[in-house]
Amino acid sequence: MSLKQQVEADLKDAMRAKDQDTLRALRGIKSMILLAETEKGAKNDLTETAEMQLLTKAAKQRKESLETFQQQGRDDLAAKEQAELDVINRYLPQPMSEAEVKEALQQIIEEEGASGIKDMGKVMERASKELAGRVDGKTMSTIVRQLLV
Repeated sequence: MSLKQQVEADLKDAMRAKDQDTLRALRGIKSMILLAETEKGAKNDLTETAEMQLLTKAAKQRKESLETFQQQGRDDLAAKEQAELDVINRYLPQPMSEAEVKEALQQIIEEEGASGIKDMGKVMERASKELAGRVDGKTMSTIVRQLLV
């Protein structure tokens, strides 16, 4: 079942349950999917990688908003963002531990034949595709730097 189909099914369930937080988050995800599908030059259906990138982007936006609202003392808005983030996280794959990330990146480095920091670009490109949604780019970049030095 594609992400779009799963979201639509869960949207119906949330409507029946009158769960406003879940409903709001799912509508946001559905909107992002529809926008991506109707983008100029886009194919009708999104690939699994593109779906993960959309979800990762949505989760990152919610995290940033959550931090901002917490800093400003807006607990009411922070609670809404947290609820939406929890819903989005249900669709993302489980995050990898740091040890798993290091192991996966070490394997990519060996397969790519990377020998120094100059090869970081091609390692990051492949790692971003293979580990999409399971580890954020900042963490990935930091670990690749450590392994390539």
